[in-house]
Amino acid sequence: MSQNQDPLKGYCGPARACLESYGVRVWSDVRLVNAAGSVFEGVILPRSETFDDRHISLKLHNGYNVGVHVERVASIEGLGYKEAVYRIPEQEFPSRPDLPSVSLLGTGGTIASRLDYRTGAVIPAFTPGELYGAVPELADICNLTTRKIFGVFSENMGWEEHTALAEAVGAEIEAGADGIVIGHGTDTMGHTAAVLSFMVQDSPVPIVLVGSQRSSDRPSSDAALNLIHAVRAAGHGNIAEVQICMFGPTSDRYALLHRGTRCRKMHSSYRSTFRTVGDIPLCLVNTESFTVINEDHVPRDPGRKVRIDTRYDDRVTILYYYPGMKPDVLDALVDAGYRGVVIAGTGLGHVNKPLYPAIERAVSRGVHVMMTVQTLWGFVQMYVYETGRELLQLGVVPLDNMLPETALMKLGWVLGHTEDRQEVARMMQTPIAHEITVREPHNGYLILQGGLPEVDEFVAAHWK
Repeated sequence: MSQNQDPLKGYCGPARACLESYGVRVWSDVRLVNAAGSVFEGVILPRSETFDDRHISLKLHNGYNVGVHVERVASIEGLGYKEAVYRIPEQEFPSRPDLPSVSLLGTGGTIASRLDYRTGAVIPAFTPGELYGAVPELADICNLTTRKIFGVFSENMGWEEHTALAEAVGAEIEAGADGIVIGHGTDTMGHTAAVLSFMVQDSPVPIVLVGSQRSSDRPSSDAALNLIHAVRAAGHGNIAEVQICMFGPTSDRYALLHRGTRCRKMHSSYRSTFRTVGDIPLCLVNTESFTVINEDHVPRDPGRKVRIDTRYDDRVTILYYYPGMKPDVLDALVDAGYRGVVIAGTGLGHVNKPLYPAIERAVSRGVHVMMTVQTLWGFVQMYVYETGRELLQLGVVPLDNMLPETALMKLGWVLGHTEDRQEVARMMQTPIAHEITVREPHNGYLILQGGLPEVDEFVAAHWK
């Protein structure tokens, strides 16, 4: 019997025996009670190919999935049966001459999606028809075209993918797009936004990266609203830079547009995971309006000519300094052929003295060593303490308040253009896309420490 014909859809071993003993099957609506007396009501899902044979998968009525170990099952009561068809309705995306044209480039991030219960993977909706079926509000915002560049998890994005994406952005702009949206996984979205800020320069239109923290099958998904906000920013916004568009607060009141070189993912699961570091966001956007926050931005200009420059050298890495780090760590990188190293140093940009000989050896072999701060906020200040001055003498290049990940992306891009030590240092220290700021604004560093009376009072008054 094929899995498609099997009423237990691939369940085997103890899990299959458990379901058979209670007379239920896949897609049965059930009430499951575990050994602790907890009650789970939901639909039995097909077994994922990567699932073991001792758990039963349920799609709870609140939209979340849970796995229950068979040894914890006290009873299962069948309440009904209805086979689910997880398919996004596809309709022709309407076109209106009064709306801007937006190109959506797909890299594999989840925007609108369905769940493949064969594998447990989320399958993104991507064609204009699928997106219109999933998020019909898009038709009132723009004329949408889509192009799948590749389909990878964001951790698998690399320099080759960045190059292909930059070239695709350039092609869409040359073809007349009024704005670009890039669907991207959130984990490395900051890296991609940073490198695109160097590879795609003088864009006449907005370039907006967007993703979701929670997939579309979850009731708390941010996918659809993030996409609506991103498409509005790309088609109607006036900021022609590489930006990230994601939830501002944890609620759905508005999204924030963050500059691509100054943005970082700061929480593994919060919908408001992205924040601008060392500056303030560019703009607040909702379904009705734009509120510009940072006036220091590049405006939309249809007459501007985009420049695509994708030269790079991927022999670069980040070295996150820690107390007691030994010189063989850096020696190994140099021996492996790395040409550039970004150090995330302590304090104002420091490492221990035992690392000095390794840094000197690296520099003597033509390796470019950059210094950032692992505090993220604040500037490298290497003239303040003896350690910093000694590192400068060894040839370490300070990068002011550039984020370590942005520095990594820029260093790979710079080394694609030159190996000359002075020129590399000059290019790294010369801002291209606000990766370095003259100073951090007074409100560019706000971390409210929970538990303090004044903070709890403030949060209680504003938390929605």
